Amino acid sequence: MIDALFSSILTVLFSIIFLYKWVVIISALLSWVRPDPYNPIVQMLYRLTEPVYAKIRNIIPTTFGGMDLAPLILIFALIFLETFLQKVLM
Repeated sequence: MIDALFSSILTVLFSIIFLYKWVVIISALLSWVRPDPYNPIVQMLYRLTEPVYAKIRNIIPTTFGGMDLAPLILIFALIFLETFLQKVLM
């Protein structure tokens, strides 16, 4: 019973990490084309990613030749977290 609950929680956690990686990728791609800032989808993506980007930018200067590397650092951190959790918890 507890094993099934733990497995279900891990599945949900890994799904959230997977989805958030795609949110970061889509947000980064949209930043290249300057979408309408009043579009609800663009606003949602901004609200989901910008607080995390701001924390990364405070810790590490992420501008390299005018390009923001915060999304790339965040994706690598999510991949690390996912791999770490798989090795430790499974």
